Amino acid sequence: MRFPFHVSAVDPGSRARRGALDTPHGRIETPVFMAVGTRATVTGLTPAELHEVGAEVVLGNTYHLMLRPGPDLFRRVGGIHRFMGWHGPMLTDSGGYQIFSLSDDRVISERGARFRSYTNQQFHMLSPEASIAMQEAIGADIMMVLDVCVDARSDEATTRAAMQRTHRWALRSLAARTGTPQALFAIMQGGIFSALRRESAAFLTDHPFDGFAIGGLAVGDTRAEREDITHMAAELLPADRPRYLMGVGTPPDLLHAILAGVDMFDCILPTNLAWQGTAFTSTGRVKLTRASTKDDDRPLDAACPCSTCKLYTRSYLHHLFRCGEPLGPRLVSIHNLHHYHALMAEARAAIAAGHFATYARAKLEAIDRYEHSDRRIGAPA
Repeated sequence: MRFPFHVSAVDPGSRARRGALDTPHGRIETPVFMAVGTRATVTGLTPAELHEVGAEVVLGNTYHLMLRPGPDLFRRVGGIHRFMGWHGPMLTDSGGYQIFSLSDDRVISERGARFRSYTNQQFHMLSPEASIAMQEAIGADIMMVLDVCVDARSDEATTRAAMQRTHRWALRSLAARTGTPQALFAIMQGGIFSALRRESAAFLTDHPFDGFAIGGLAVGDTRAEREDITHMAAELLPADRPRYLMGVGTPPDLLHAILAGVDMFDCILPTNLAWQGTAFTSTGRVKLTRASTKDDDRPLDAACPCSTCKLYTRSYLHHLFRCGEPLGPRLVSIHNLHHYHALMAEARAAIAAGHFATYARAKLEAIDRYEHSDRRIGAPA
């Protein structure tokens, strides 16, 4: 491994575990939620504000950063940390999901993905080797292999073909890595097919990757399917490497995945929904654009100590959204990210104390029942 990962505690009532990953830019305490900074910025927040809300690690996206500003700038300035002013750990996604989402404007072959840039309409080729070269130029602490993502509703033959290409691309990514001190994570695929997930785990864990991700979820699957695959997949991955569930999800999603033994998460929901006027709270979601919040002088969440909840009311935030003031989305983004990072801090403490399953049950019961199913709480490890 390029840098060490240690598990310090395992919850006796589940497979939840607390750990730490030491990177060149600092320690990552797990379980951890990674704030999504797609274009070298977490939308609307400064690095100082990210520290304030408890962010440990930020995620950047290779596809977007390759198109703008491009590798030459990162090489000139010495990497993304200096460029964006964030000096903590960073992870870069490989661009696989973005290629998946460009279904009308790309062609995937064994060589890689040929796609049209949204910045200048020129064609680019993103191969496993090009993705690694770009991620090395970016200089993130953790790189991801380029994978092939397909809709979870795809048939087994289509899903198998994508998984097998992902495996070949993973080995090419591993071979393309140079001597930089960056870790490289592989990505398990296989859709909602248990046999394919087992095959993918067996193949990838036979190679010297520094960590393993569970990919291909939250792309058409149901919540029940996602929970089932996450619990099965996490158990197939090595105990001495970080486990990363990609692109998932809501607070209940995270709690269920932590119960399964997952260590790392990312999702655009906290900031994406903030810009739509939706806040996550200890008792469920609050939609600030609704008329019911116009005269509501309560904080977003009375149990939250973030600066938004300390200083502003729901009625003021409603006013900002009705006026189209960008301060509204910024303040709700601060709250939502604080909410997610506080959830991770509470989870780490509960695992260390040996009662995470009990904590998770109580936490899920306090969240709007519409958002989750608690059928797995307390299930045996």
